[in-house]
Amino acid sequence: MTGTPILRLVDLSKKFDDLRAVDGIDLEIYDGEFFTVVGPSGSGKTTLLRMLGGMDQPSQGDILLRGERINDIPANRRPTCMVFQSLALFPHRSVGQNIEFSMKMKGIPTADRRARAEQLMAQLHLPLDYYDKNVAQCSGGERQRIALARALAFDPEILFFDEPLSAIDYRLRKTLEKELKDIHRETAKTFVYITHSLEEAMVMSDRIGIMREGKLVQVGTPDEIYNKPRNKFVSEFMGEVNIIEVQKATEDKLECPSLQTQVVGPSQPTGFNSGHLVIRPESVRFLNNSGSAENSVEGTLYNIYSLGSRMQYQVRVGTHVFLVEKLREQGYEGELDDVVKIGWDARDSILVSD
Repeated sequence: MTGTPILRLVDLSKKFDDLRAVDGIDLEIYDGEFFTVVGPSGSGKTTLLRMLGGMDQPSQGDILLRGERINDIPANRRPTCMVFQSLALFPHRSVGQNIEFSMKMKGIPTADRRARAEQLMAQLHLPLDYYDKNVAQCSGGERQRIALARALAFDPEILFFDEPLSAIDYRLRKTLEKELKDIHRETAKTFVYITHSLEEAMVMSDRIGIMREGKLVQVGTPDEIYNKPRNKFVSEFMGEVNIIEVQKATEDKLECPSLQTQVVGPSQPTGFNSGHLVIRPESVRFLNNSGSAENSVEGTLYNIYSLGSRMQYQVRVGTHVFLVEKLREQGYEGELDDVVKIGWDARDSILVSD
């Protein structure tokens, strides 16, 4: 991504006793970008966000906002705002009072506060007659919108989000993901978002950073993360994929011990000896004959899963289980325990390190 970095992290680390929760992160986040940090529990993503928001101080390194070091500036004096997983709304106040809180603290006149609150409510699809409604009477999705409206009312340069959708049911979460992306586009604010769900990140983000054990192991656009994972960890974190342990056989062939065969793979990097071959389920297809794909194997159809518009198949090949995913109308017409041929082309596979 090009543009002007609004936030720059230089060798940023946070240590708790002997544990390095965040370990030497260098990163630039651009003005107006939707940047998402993804990682499993314990990867350091929440600790990173707390440092960016001013709730924790770094043990090492610098946080630069528009070129100015802000390590020692407390959270309430930074031009940033946090939307917490718990939302942290005032439970005994109305929707309007919650949204207007930061404006009231700034001494903005009552009429101006009301006008801005109603503008934000309309933007976030909250009925205007909710203005005097107690937040405790609102649904989970409505409270999410109220928390976001309150953050936007502060008019921050950067909004930080700490897994705000994690406790919401699937259907509402999918709706709010799209709404957040729309709001980001409308406001042109910089969003920094934390989640454990790569699917969530793929829907909303301009770029994604994958964290593991306190380090950013890969940063890229959703397409780059999906199509060019840097290692096995990122590949597995992407969700259900076929990962096969491989060794170099020749310049263009790979030995697959679990399949007891050799396959044609993508170009091997200099010095490659062993690693893993990653094949997306949608890149594997059922074959009528082995010549219709560069690589083919024979196995048994073990299970079939309906995924709505798509079908997913498990095919057992020796000790390995392949996943094959197709649109419903392109699905396999057969039965469980059928002996089937499946295959893929070298260009549809990715060679990664451990």
